[in-house]
Amino acid sequence: MSAPRAQAGTAGGRPSALIADDEPLLRQQLRAHLAGLWPELEIVAEARNGREAIELFESFQPSVAFLDVHMPGCSGLDAARAIARRAPVVFVTAHEHYAVQAFEQGAIDYLVKPFDDARLADSIARLQARLARPEPVGADLDAVLDRLAGKLKMQDGAARPKYLQWIRASVGASVRLIPVDQVAFLRSDEKYTLVAWDGGEALIRKTIRELADELDPEAFAQIHRSVIVNLRLVVQFDRGSNDTAEVRLKGRREVLPVSRSFFHVFRQM
Repeated sequence: MSAPRAQAGTAGGRPSALIADDEPLLRQQLRAHLAGLWPELEIVAEARNGREAIELFESFQPSVAFLDVHMPGCSGLDAARAIARRAPVVFVTAHEHYAVQAFEQGAIDYLVKPFDDARLADSIARLQARLARPEPVGADLDAVLDRLAGKLKMQDGAARPKYLQWIRASVGASVRLIPVDQVAFLRSDEKYTLVAWDGGEALIRKTIRELADELDPEAFAQIHRSVIVNLRLVVQFDRGSNDTAEVRLKGRREVLPVSRSFFHVFRQM
């Protein structure tokens, strides 16, 4: 998917960019953030995977490329190898824990989802400085990409399963991507599941059973047939009768039930 064809590098003297991400909503969000913080930047193309990113880069020759690390088939790292020596690359990732140290090289930059305006503004300032004084990309770029590829392979290996990172939910007339680590609890009824997180509440059409299989068991636990909680937020556990209990979460007013079937989750408390 791409915008109308533009001249290579810049359009009418304006800097231009390619955005590559397999999630259309995330491409849209990054485009919106960039429009507000860098209105002179023209988004000349959008790609859904690394292979498409390489093809569109060759066609449009943008000044800058924003590449998601995790994309099906040809990854953002593969695309960076093909284009990074001809334009600054900013990686977009949901996995800050493995990315930050390697990205803190002069050659490339990174953004962590969900996008933070302050961090994005800092990245834009770096890109503007780079474009104002073009420099050859550092000779150590291949080594940096090799380290990232190794970390990516370890993360995706069988020994470390990949758990749900985002929950897509309807909030009013819009669709919201909720970072899983901000979720306090999930509670279902007959048709919907309520997602309660730092920014409010939303409903999704996904069962508690499905969510229990997709969430990291070190961070989330099912405590009732209709409730999953973020274990990091549990601040009070009140025992009841017949191996039942209630829990309270940090910063929340709700009291959530713990049924006999899931009492073992807190047996060591």
